Amino acid sequence: MIIPLTLYIHFPWCLSKCPYCDFNSHVLSDEKAIASYVDSLLVDLEIEARTHKGSELSSIYFGGGTPSLLSANMVTKIIQQISKSFTFKPAIEITLEANPGTIDLKRCEEFQHAGINRISLGIQSFDDEKLKAIKRIHDAKQALAAIDVVKSAGFTNFNLDLMFGLPGQSIADGLKDLQAALNFMPPHLSWYQLTIEPNTLFAAVKPSRLPHSEKLWEIQQAGQDFLSKMGLKQYEVAAFCRSAENTCRHNINYWQYGDYLGIGAGAHSKITAINHSVKRYWKTADPRVYTQSEDFIEGEEIVATGKIPLEFMFNALRLYQPLSYGLFQERTGFTIDSIKTQLQSAQELGLIELADDSIVTTKHGKNFLNDLLEIFL
Repeated sequence: MIIPLTLYIHFPWCLSKCPYCDFNSHVLSDEKAIASYVDSLLVDLEIEARTHKGSELSSIYFGGGTPSLLSANMVTKIIQQISKSFTFKPAIEITLEANPGTIDLKRCEEFQHAGINRISLGIQSFDDEKLKAIKRIHDAKQALAAIDVVKSAGFTNFNLDLMFGLPGQSIADGLKDLQAALNFMPPHLSWYQLTIEPNTLFAAVKPSRLPHSEKLWEIQQAGQDFLSKMGLKQYEVAAFCRSAENTCRHNINYWQYGDYLGIGAGAHSKITAINHSVKRYWKTADPRVYTQSEDFIEGEEIVATGKIPLEFMFNALRLYQPLSYGLFQERTGFTIDSIKTQLQSAQELGLIELADDSIVTTKHGKNFLNDLLEIFL
């Protein structure tokens, strides 16, 4: 049994904190903090390598926060250390998240030279009014310029992040954003709903003119239909691509219950043992405490054996593709009969169809994914 392994690197700082963001991100007040944080990342990486040295990585992902605030030299140093401790799968995917206003052509070229081969660009909208409503630090002009420099630097694999359900947004507004993105022929597009998460500024002070639930549904359906007509395939709840080669392999590994290592403040890891027991552990979340730590681990747990099949389904059902019984058994150690009761319930409700070797989510199941997932909770 060889379960794929990926590596996530968390960079916790941004130039400002978005009011809808519930990620472990903080406003950067002192650029000197970046250097000491990178030093801690390298130590964290070295500790992980003692246990996993020689393991093959299928992807590396620099997330945040705003990792494009890192210098190319820092990214180079991190990737070089990773390569000394791990084996890279041929054509490994190495992604770096970036925001408009934090990159230019020179910086993109330097990132590419450092080893980054995929950029995920946080656009959110091309409408200045909507960007102001969600307090993004860039405007539409900067968003367009950022995509230009990513393409000019030679990145053929990149993602554009867009949101819908923004304050005052109509169906026409949502489709206009999508069209503006498609003008750049992105290989991959993430399009997801603005949600009000606990412990965010928007949870404390809810923005006005948010679309109601029926309007959200109309925007979502219109957008999905439009993207399909324009040749993009929806392969996950909020992800679209032009071909199978353009899927985000790093995220697919999460959804298929693969293993992953997380380094950086608040990063999580999941590792499956030979006997299929699953261990989760996570790093100290506060970046200031993290940089003063010695082993970085804040907590860990062994997943209860009976929860493993349910965890698998809760992740894998996000993907819009047949779910093979073989993959289920490979990743969980259980046969598909272990969730027979739940599968029958989902089938009776018209949420899935059961083939000889796989589970197929119906259109009804995709539209009511939360109802489907609740069956496996």
